[in-house]
Amino acid sequence: MNNVYEEVASAALTLPPEDRALLADDLVASLEASQAEIDEAWRIEIERRIKEIKEGKVQLIPGEQVMSELRAQLKR
Repeated sequence: MNNVYEEVASAALTLPPEDRALLADDLVASLEASQAEIDEAWRIEIERRIKEIKEGKVQLIPGEQVMSELRAQLKR
C-alpha cells in the first residue's frame, strides 16, 4: 500500500460512524460511475464485433475448436 492510501484510511477510521458511512457511500458511488463507463465501452465493442461478423470481416471459430487448441497449448 502506498502512503497516501494509508494516510486516508487512517484519517477515515477516526471519523464518527455516520461520517464513515457517508464516505463509504461516496466511494462506492464513484466506482459505480466507473462501472457505467465500462459498461458503455463494452456495449460499443460488442456492437463493433457484431457489425464485423455481419459484414463477413471476421471468421467465427467454433467453441469446441477453440477449447481444443487451448488445451493443446497448455500441454506444451
